[in-house]
Amino acid sequence: MSIRSDNRIRRKARIRAKVRGTRERPRLVVYRSNTALTASLIDDAAEKTILSERIKGKNMAAATTLGTTIAGKAKQKKITKVVFDRGGYQYHGTIKALADAARKEGLVF
Repeated sequence: MSIRSDNRIRRKARIRAKVRGTRERPRLVVYRSNTALTASLIDDAAEKTILSERIKGKNMAAATTLGTTIAGKAKQKKITKVVFDRGGYQYHGTIKALADAARKEGLVF
């Protein structure tokens, strides 16, 4: 692995040591692959994924769409409060756009 991805994995481990999701307040985790963005709501207490959504593209428009979609699906499952896990990525650009869109749709974190 490259130094850059090793550093991201270290940051991710530090975040995960502090951030835990429950059924009432699941963890909203974000992952960026080479081609897509993925957002999932995870209940760490039960070790279950409540819901997950993926969108092609890594630009701001895709991130905003994904944030809106995941928040809408969370509302359908009566989830309004989450814990945000940025996955070791810096909180800017697409990650920030996704978080802002989810907040705008009513998720609280």
